[in-house]
Amino acid sequence: MTGRATEDPGGGRKTEGVGARATSRAIIVDAPGIHHLVTGPRPRPGSGEVLVEVAAAGICMSDREVYDGHRAPGYVHYPVTPGHEWSGTVVAAGPGVEPALVGRKAVAEGFRYCGTCERCRAGDTSLCSAAYAETGFTRPGAFADHLVVPARLLHLLPDDADLRGAALLEPAAVVAAAVRAAAPEPGERIAVVGAGTLGLLAVQFLAATTPGELAVVDPRLERAELACRMGATEARTPDLSSEAHGRYDLVVETAGARTTAADACLLARRGGRVVLTGMFAQGAVGIDPVHLSVSQLTVRSVFGAPSAAWSFAVRAYSTGLIDPARLITHEFPLERYTDALALVGGGDPKTGKVLLRP
Repeated sequence: MTGRATEDPGGGRKTEGVGARATSRAIIVDAPGIHHLVTGPRPRPGSGEVLVEVAAAGICMSDREVYDGHRAPGYVHYPVTPGHEWSGTVVAAGPGVEPALVGRKAVAEGFRYCGTCERCRAGDTSLCSAAYAETGFTRPGAFADHLVVPARLLHLLPDDADLRGAALLEPAAVVAAAVRAAAPEPGERIAVVGAGTLGLLAVQFLAATTPGELAVVDPRLERAELACRMGATEARTPDLSSEAHGRYDLVVETAGARTTAADACLLARRGGRVVLTGMFAQGAVGIDPVHLSVSQLTVRSVFGAPSAAWSFAVRAYSTGLIDPARLITHEFPLERYTDALALVGGGDPKTGKVLLRP
């Protein structure tokens, strides 16, 4: 493991006052490929907001896309402080916020949904019809010492929660949304396509549903074998998966690679279910409509996570049903942001989740 090995901050309840850090550092990506670490006054929460001291922040491929300039226009506003996967401790509450939140360990939803549109009223907050806004992409994120977020987006954690593992609750919430959409039943044959962060979290969630089979498909044998240690019953490489075409009641796609949406549909049995969670780039292979129709597949997609999925993930973490910390392989201080970012998407199968620890 690289970087600092420090005790988790937030072991006890913190309050604002003597000894509180007066300054705060943040990574700012000014434009694709250009960033700097700044130090300034500690942010102040506004009305309805809280200030969180960041304990850990995960780096994912979306953060690489922000840095490399590959994120779709409209889904990032430069300059920006990235960081949408994080955990921390509330250290200050703005006007109108319950003071008892200060000192609580927490995570928070990234989507700044409006709460009043038709989709929000129906509980589909990730489908909010208001203009897109998300922590770490269009609003300042958690690659910083401190982060300001609306208090209404907080999900509180137990006082003894491990904040290191809790930094992965954002991807866990996305997987929770997929699992809720999939509605797995005990004894079903299930396949997970991809053994990255989403895939390994999916394995943990799905293993708890007592499947008859739980196969993982990934070209990286090391990652697939890791999935087996987390609850999968079988590891397959894509070139061997053709023999499993039509075998699975449920297929959860997590890779977002060029062919994996189409591959997932081929793995599903007639009348089976497919849930797509990967973020696909332009040029991805389309799903064969003839196969879709003849096989009578049910195909769902997931982008982000609604509030209910966040609650589901936080509850699963707080009760020990999932252990995201098992995915972490590297930790770095903010000063080594460039080194940390280089590992993400670098292709080394031994690299799992990379954290920044302010």
